Parts: sequence; C-alpha cells; structure tokens
Amino acid sequence: MSKTIIFRSARVFDGESEKLRDNVDVLVAGDSIQEIRDSRAEAVSDAEVIDCGGRVLMPGLIDAHVHVYASSLNISRVVHTPVSYQAHFAAEFLHAALDRGFTTVRDVGGADVGLAYAIRDGLLHRVPRLFYGGRVISQTGGHGDHRPPDEIDGMECCGCSFHSNQLSVIADGADAVRRAVREELRRGASHIKIMASGGVASPSDPLDRSQYSDEEIRAAVDEAERAGSYVAAHCHPAQAVRRAAALGVRSIEHCTLIDRETAEYVAERGSFAVPTISTIIALAEEGERFGFPPVSVAKVKRVAESALKSLEILKRAGVKMGLGTDLLGVLHTRQSTEFTLRAKVLPAIDVLRSACVVNAEILNQSGRLGSIRPGAAADLLVVDGNPLEDISALGSGGDRIPVIMQDGRFYKRAL
Repeated sequence: MSKTIIFRSARVFDGESEKLRDNVDVLVAGDSIQEIRDSRAEAVSDAEVIDCGGRVLMPGLIDAHVHVYASSLNISRVVHTPVSYQAHFAAEFLHAALDRGFTTVRDVGGADVGLAYAIRDGLLHRVPRLFYGGRVISQTGGHGDHRPPDEIDGMECCGCSFHSNQLSVIADGADAVRRAVREELRRGASHIKIMASGGVASPSDPLDRSQYSDEEIRAAVDEAERAGSYVAAHCHPAQAVRRAAALGVRSIEHCTLIDRETAEYVAERGSFAVPTISTIIALAEEGERFGFPPVSVAKVKRVAESALKSLEILKRAGVKMGLGTDLLGVLHTRQSTEFTLRAKVLPAIDVLRSACVVNAEILNQSGRLGSIRPGAAADLLVVDGNPLEDISALGSGGDRIPVIMQDGRFYKRAL
C-alpha cells in the first residue's frame, strides 16, 4: 500500500475558484487526491509531509494545443524528417513541458500510438500525460497539405486516393474523410483534428479562406461522435469559425480573425475556443531567424495584429476558452509565455481556468484533471507567489514552481 503524502499549510487554488483556501492540507494516496482538510486536523500516522509554507498549491497545467513531432518551424521539412529524429525531439519537448508545470498535453496533429505506447511501457518516462489525435485530416491544397506548389509526387499515394505523411492525411470527399477519421480512431486517437481554414505554416493556401465542404465536415463530426470522440478544427477567419460551430465541431482552434457576431454564435452553440497566442507572437518575433518560410512570415504578421483582440472578443461573448500554445521547433521554450501574454487583456483567473478546468472539460476529464478535489488525479504544483495576483509565477518557464507532482509521483521536489 502506498504511503500517504500530505501537502501541509498550503493556499489552495482548486482550478476554478477565484478565492484561495488558506491553511489546508491536501492528502494524496496513490495516484489520486484523497482528502482536503484543515491543517489543524489530527495527524495521519506514517504520512510523508510536504510543508508548503503558505505557498500556493494548484492543479497541474494542461496545454490543449501542442505538436510534439513539429521539430522545425518549416513543416514542409518536418514531414520529410525521419520518424526516429521526431521521436527524440518529442521526448525533449515533453520533458521540458513537464518542467514548466504542464502535467497534461493534448497533441492536435502528429503524436501517435507509438509514442503513447512508449509512455505507457516506461520507455519514455517523466513526461506529461498525453492525449493524441493522430494525423490531422486536410483537403488537397489545405493547411495539412505541405507540398510546395511545384511538387507533384512528393508524398505517398495509395490506390484509395489517400496522401499521407507523419503529420497529416489528405482526404477529399465525405467518404474519404470518414475513412480517414476511422483510421485515426483505430490507432487510438482521443479526438480528430481537421483543417477548416487556411493557415500560417502551410505554403500555398490563403489564410482567410474556409476549407472542406459542409458535407465533409459533417462526415468527420458524425464519425467522431458515434465513436464517443469529437472533432477539433483549425480555423482562423470568422467564416470558418462559424461554419465549424454550426456543423458540430467541439473544439475550435486559434480563432484569430473572429468577430463579435461569430463569437456570440460560438457561445450559443456551446463550442470551445482554443486560442494560441504564444506561437503567433513567437513566430512574428523570431520566425524568420529560425527558418520560418518567407510566405509564412508574411501570413503571421497579419494574425499577430488581431491575436490579443480575439481574446477580448471571445471573453465578451462568453465563449469557453481553453489554453493552447501551438509552438513549433525550438520555440517550444516559450510555452509558459501563454500565461503572461493572455494576462495583458484577460483577468488572471480566466487564464488559470483555461489551463485547468476548461481544458479538462475539453478533454472530457472534468473532475479528474485540472482540479483539486477528492478523487482527482494527483497532478499538483507548488508555486512561489500567487498566480491569481501575479501570473508571471507561471510565466517564467517553471523557475517558480519548486514542486511538480504527476499521478502521485514527484517529478520535481525542490522545497
């Protein structure tokens, strides 16, 4: 039987409440939180005590938009990179993410069953919990089609008209989309990612144009829902965001060019938005230096102008916002900046909820992840400073997080 661990004299942020609970103990048994009680309660025999000294104890962070195989800013190069190299990059990415306090990540394009099995079997350990969607599904010439315009036979093609690489599958027509969705679900995907608009990193598709027909998006949503899963959709322009919400997409990524009317419609439909501010700012500031293609540099400058404004629009409309980062290559070191960037226009409590209870809801893990309550996973951080008052406590890359626990095991213990 595992020993009980007690976090003593903590100020607890439970993942949702804007008021901290002072001077409480949080008891961990095995991989779960067992009890939350007053620090003056009777001692527990044989328990290991971690004295928090009045520091904030909070749930482990969740990043709902990562690409752990995106080893370069040039995605056209990534899709031709050996999988063995990508696996080593993913290990580095995941270790660093846990160092920054992210105990759970959702990969929305690339991570696969092999990586999941390596984590499960202990070949890759001391990494965040991984929810993966497998390869993204894109139309020909869409955001997931990374062939340059002058390339004809640069990707594998089989008789069923599928083109694929490690990160994406190109599927045209409702039947092909259904097949692609079923294939990713067969490989264990927890969700399905489709490309519903142009994007920044792809070479040939206009940023402000919608992609996929209504019939194709409905096919993806129908297949995912019947399998107990859901669809996440890449969308920049307002038109694409509205279509995604109307057609049943549950998680709408980026939303950088959204307007008030569309945001209100998304709120009405109950879809989630997952903005990714840190990658936009990082690419605008450092993309060119790290090999981001010139055509993509021009695209990112456009969305950078509206990124923070989109957060204000979504907030006013009452849209539930998750927290994602979407950082490519070496820029993953900026993961924690998502907190300080969002705090420029949003209250700290909104940003914290996004990384905790809202992201847990997106993952269908409410009550298990992103919260401190009996029965929840023992994913816990001890933080120097109060993130509700100074969110830079989480924005400094883990430097102010002396304790990181995941599933009841210490990853970092510096108190």
